[in-house]
Amino acid sequence: MQPQFMEALERIRVEMNMPLNLSSAFRCAKHNAEVSSTGAHGPHTDHGEGGQAVDIKISGASALKLMEVARKHGMSGIGVKQNGPAGKRFIHLDNLGSKYTKLTGGPRPWLWSYA
Repeated sequence: MQPQFMEALERIRVEMNMPLNLSSAFRCAKHNAEVSSTGAHGPHTDHGEGGQAVDIKISGASALKLMEVARKHGMSGIGVKQNGPAGKRFIHLDNLGSKYTKLTGGPRPWLWSYA
């Protein structure tokens, strides 16, 4: 994981005043290709700007607060999965920059939801 990303996560955790329970963090390219539509070079992998993404198990009002706090601390990618069983809900956070944006064609900051 990139040190500046970890420092931002710590600032978010302190402001949230609660643990950030991760369901996913750094992944090898092979595993990411198996579990994600982003393939071998997704935000959870190391591809030059990688190691800058986590999925945090969180739901309800805490999830909304996390999105607000995360933007304040420089997170430029926020993915929202808040349907289905509570234990499967999460918020994806990343702070990938323009290099990754060129790979995906998506703008930054970027907010999306998972089906």
